[in-house]
Amino acid sequence: MRRREFVVGALSTGALVTTLPAASATPFAADALSGAVPYGAAIRIDELADILYSEAVRTYCKVIVAEGAMKWSDLQAVRGSFTFEPTDTLLAFAQDNDIELRGHTLAWYAALPEWAERISSAEEARTELVHHIDTVVGRYKGRIRSWDVVNEAIAEDPTPDAPYRDSVWLRHLGPDYIELALRTASEADSSAQLVLNDYEFEQPTDQARAKRKAFLDMVRGLKSRNVPLHAIGLQGHLRGESAVDSPGISSFVAELSALGLGILVTELDVIDDQLPGPIEERDKLIAARAREFLSAIGSVVRPEIVVTWGVSDQHTWVPIWFSRQDGLPNRPLPLDENYQPKELMRVIQDFTQSFA
Repeated sequence: MRRREFVVGALSTGALVTTLPAASATPFAADALSGAVPYGAAIRIDELADILYSEAVRTYCKVIVAEGAMKWSDLQAVRGSFTFEPTDTLLAFAQDNDIELRGHTLAWYAALPEWAERISSAEEARTELVHHIDTVVGRYKGRIRSWDVVNEAIAEDPTPDAPYRDSVWLRHLGPDYIELALRTASEADSSAQLVLNDYEFEQPTDQARAKRKAFLDMVRGLKSRNVPLHAIGLQGHLRGESAVDSPGISSFVAELSALGLGILVTELDVIDDQLPGPIEERDKLIAARAREFLSAIGSVVRPEIVVTWGVSDQHTWVPIWFSRQDGLPNRPLPLDENYQPKELMRVIQDFTQSFA
């Protein structure tokens, strides 16, 4: 299937639900996802001891990202004392299996240790942010090629007067912390791809339109000052019951691409708490929503990667925040709880190979 066929097939959600091929009863061959766009997933390091989990990662993933181990609270729980062993273990696993490890994340409003939340001055904030980024990126220079440098910088509901999300970094450094983080990462590894990562651009709402505008304004400002920035991560935590604003996403991606930026899909899943319970119907609706999102991007550019936020329904953040009222398990990811591929994996396979 080529890209035009994939995109045309996604023009109607209703048509998608009735025409998606059934998922295979057995995992796809290891080369089934070796299309032009690499597929990958966020990984929980402690689960790699599970043979089924680690084998699923080896079978399907060409890219992985640590779900939690590279956040501040894990890397530097105690000021000045870095814990690199889990990341080193994940990097060794990736290298042993010819998988790329992405870095996530160097500056975020959340997952900060208590000591960082208590930072009380601009000088202290600058010193600690620079030290952390320089230490982490420097350690993995030449081994981790791509970094989510700043994660979720834009406010949930941005306004012209308040476009940025509150954080210890914003409070003490203002929005300049974003430029500081990017320049520091570039100085630590000038060959690394530097990424801004964010979410909820795809909703057909005024809030999402405001978020896209605020993000574009931020990016244009950074580019006008020659700040090192190479790509944008579109997370893609999709709402199963809400249609994707395909024209809005396509236009957004086109504007980012025109600025010379690559596009990455970094945290794809489909939140299904509002979808019908029956598994066959729900899986088709989930796959349809993902296909809408990927088609809106793929109609404009070839994304560099497609990464889901987890590989199996057995390990997902979704029920923590979006558990179903009927008590049924959530099914937001490409593999079910038994590591069998679902319609969502077939959509990802078709999409990645449409660029081959």
